[in-house]
Amino acid sequence: MNRNGKRPFAFRLDEHSGVPVYRQLIDQVMAAKAAGTLAGGDQLPTVRQVAVDLAINPNTVVRAYRELEIRGFLETQQGTGTFVSQQKVTRGEIERRRQLDQLVGDFVARAGAAGFTIKDLLDQLEERQADAKGRK
Repeated sequence: MNRNGKRPFAFRLDEHSGVPVYRQLIDQVMAAKAAGTLAGGDQLPTVRQVAVDLAINPNTVVRAYRELEIRGFLETQQGTGTFVSQQKVTRGEIERRRQLDQLVGDFVARAGAAGFTIKDLLDQLEERQADAKGRK
């Protein structure tokens, strides 16, 4: 348990996703904050701890943490650690488009690696959209 009485946040890697490791770390922090698993003031593991736990280069963790800090999701306090930002992060339209482009690119790459075509993906998305409309 950490100082907030919560279990420490743990990263997980999907080595078969085709998504770069630093990107997986960023996405996990953002998803955990959106889901409420991480809240403002929660401390993340140290760069060294993440690198050891995941058997990755510490520079990969530094890159992810730095990008999250630039976006306003994290705050680093020298000598104390890296914490989830208290501030509410709002994304502009350009950031939303960039993030959507990244998600779609990752999605298409993973699907292609599994043998699916873009047409297969579109058909499935249209089916899901029809199902969602039917439930309303």
